[in-house]
Amino acid sequence: MEKRECLECGTPLKGRADQKFCSDYCRNTYNNKVDKDTKNLIRNINNRLKKNYKILSELNSSGKTKASRTKLYDKGFDFQLFTSLYQTKTGNTYFYVYNQGYLALENDLFLLIKKEL
Repeated sequence: MEKRECLECGTPLKGRADQKFCSDYCRNTYNNKVDKDTKNLIRNINNRLKKNYKILSELNSSGKTKASRTKLYDKGFDFQLFTSLYQTKTGNTYFYVYNQGYLALENDLFLLIKKEL
């Protein structure tokens, strides 16, 4: 019979033939290490997207309004992160963070809109 060991701590396993871990602690520890860097990257990006969404929601309580670039920057808005783009027939590009969108206007102003789902 083949000796089986816990994938995390190396303790000999007894019991089921398909058992991989000696305890829930070892299973959780092992799974938390798997793809740790990728998980952290995704978590950080999602947190920044949530922050952008919150900022747009707070500034655009009426569903359609204007805000300056400095007002968005001062609140911590990150223009590099958005979830989708929408280009109109006239060539205007709307940037969306989920259902909150913005369109660059002249004089560093932005039109903030909310797309109803």
